[in-house]
Amino acid sequence: MKINVVGGGLAGCECAYQLLKRGFEIDLYEMRGVGCTPCHKTNELAELVCSNSLKAQSLDNASGLLKYELARLDSLLLKCAYRSDVPAGGALAVDREKFSFEVTRELEKFDGFRLIREEVSSIDDEPTVIATGPLTSEKMSECISKLIGGDYLHFFDAVAPIIDGESIDYTKAFFAGRYGKGGEDYLNCAMDKREYLAFYNELINAERASLKDFEVNVFERCMPIEIMASRGEDTMRYGPLRPVGIRNPYKDERPYAVVQLRKEDVVGSAYNLVGFQTNLKFGEQKRVFSMIPGLENAEFLRYGVMHRNTFINAPKVLDCCWALKEKPYIFFAGQMTGVEGYMESVASGLMSGINLAHRLKNQDDLVLPETTVIGRLQRHISTEVEDYQPMNANFGILPVLTNPPRDKKARKFKYSTRAIGDMERRLKEYKEI
Repeated sequence: MKINVVGGGLAGCECAYQLLKRGFEIDLYEMRGVGCTPCHKTNELAELVCSNSLKAQSLDNASGLLKYELARLDSLLLKCAYRSDVPAGGALAVDREKFSFEVTRELEKFDGFRLIREEVSSIDDEPTVIATGPLTSEKMSECISKLIGGDYLHFFDAVAPIIDGESIDYTKAFFAGRYGKGGEDYLNCAMDKREYLAFYNELINAERASLKDFEVNVFERCMPIEIMASRGEDTMRYGPLRPVGIRNPYKDERPYAVVQLRKEDVVGSAYNLVGFQTNLKFGEQKRVFSMIPGLENAEFLRYGVMHRNTFINAPKVLDCCWALKEKPYIFFAGQMTGVEGYMESVASGLMSGINLAHRLKNQDDLVLPETTVIGRLQRHISTEVEDYQPMNANFGILPVLTNPPRDKKARKFKYSTRAIGDMERRLKEYKEI
């Protein structure tokens, strides 16, 4: 049987793999190649648009627990991420080009896989997964609007700039991991109080790009650095520019603030400004960010941009398997459903693929326990609330622990061990997995 998957991002590619490995033929539709979006730079599958970090790996972090759950369910994209990783301390970060190559190569191994470069403008009643992402085209948006009744929400997202590694002044910047984690995985640009205040004042007064006719509703986890700064002089110093755990080796002192840069590839030819999502005009980015010590002559390979991200009011139209309540063989996946983050999107694609396959084979739906991250995301996208907002992996969404340890780290590990045990018991009911 042939299934249509619309969208070649992370969710769509993971979904395609889950269906291919279960014997289905897949037509994967991707408009990049014949169309474009405001933020994509290539036509490759599974392109990472914003950061190249897939977040923490340890089980004392909800992102690490999510990775365990994905690995247990045989996530293709997680395997590809590990094959293309770059140093990032306790986080999993990838070389973008290698990651896309690995995903494409794995999908093309299946005889039943066909990539179609075409913008989809209509959806019929065939088994379909819609994973067009938050940058869905206008034509596809209209199609989805008709399909679900037009109940849309939107928010603005921002992307951080990328700097040429050779243009950084390494007599001022230094390698170190915050709290001593990760060795020399991060490049640090330290500021004293005078440098920070000068940077802060220019940043909050810099000219921003126009957002056209859209109402601004910024998602907190993608807060543009200039909006964060406008909330108070020290806001950045308690956020991405926090100096805790860093010592400036050139002055043998703790900085007043520190900007961290993360490698975009293994050799360090390009660096991402961590936490510097922005909507400043390009010229202003060059002027203001060049005030950061070590970046005075920085060459920008990509400037930061801000764009509208679209997501559906999922609880009104989707069940906990990411399928339409009224059309149980049409699924949605990815950030447009209200999951926030790369691996969260992968999880939605994985579960959509598994459950569509189950339904076509007359098998029971796979719903994971609410103590797991994926299980809670299943409930998040299907439980109606007054103000539905995107959700990422965090321990706060899980049910509270019984007799939680006093130690914070031990408490986090207990969330993970509970989830792993509950997940294993549930999966015993599904002999296929």
